[in-house]
Amino acid sequence: MFNNLGWQEFLVLAILGLVIFGPDRLPKAIADVGKMLRQLRTMARSAADDLRTELGPELSDMNLRSLHPRRFVEDALFGDDDTPGASVSHQPAAAVLEADERPPYDPDAT
Repeated sequence: MFNNLGWQEFLVLAILGLVIFGPDRLPKAIADVGKMLRQLRTMARSAADDLRTELGPELSDMNLRSLHPRRFVEDALFGDDDTPGASVSHQPAAAVLEADERPPYDPDAT
């Protein structure tokens, strides 16, 4: 969760916390934030479990992380063609036309 924070950032946050909350209220504020994060994490897990339960056994093994918009875009842009979830094109490969050749007529496209 704090992968991008170093010691300097923690020190700055601690000093800001002391200035904003004071030494008397800072421990309670930290405990409240910790409790809130635990509750949010519990709510997210229970929502994911409820979703799996409601979807039924045929979709219970579905990876919910693959539905995240960021992961979806990464898979579409950078995924291999062999991997599941990679972008699949339903169009045939474009044929190279000769200089005097006309493209084929597609009545469904007009």
